[in-house]
Amino acid sequence: MYAVIKTGGKQYQVKEGDILKVEKLNAEVGSSYDFEEVLLVSNEGDLKVGSPLVDGAKVSAEVLEHGKGKKIVVFKYRPKKGSQTKQGHRQPYTRVRINSIG
Repeated sequence: MYAVIKTGGKQYQVKEGDILKVEKLNAEVGSSYDFEEVLLVSNEGDLKVGSPLVDGAKVSAEVLEHGKGKKIVVFKYRPKKGSQTKQGHRQPYTRVRINSIG
């Protein structure tokens, strides 16, 4: 059994027990979180595709941790102008474990 959920502008294919990183969620560590935007649910050959969402379907997950991703460097250089800027960025994320698909 698997499902396709949408969160943070991205789509993820998830199964029960999967651990994945998603865009930061407003939930406390240790609490449960329900993903309401379920695009597809497959249960042993029975495929339900929503238009755009599957009615009554939800995926529940447990919030494991919040964190920041690896640092990336944004460097802009303008030749012949004597101008350059260096900036760093770390994207926040939430790690979740999928408990059930319903």
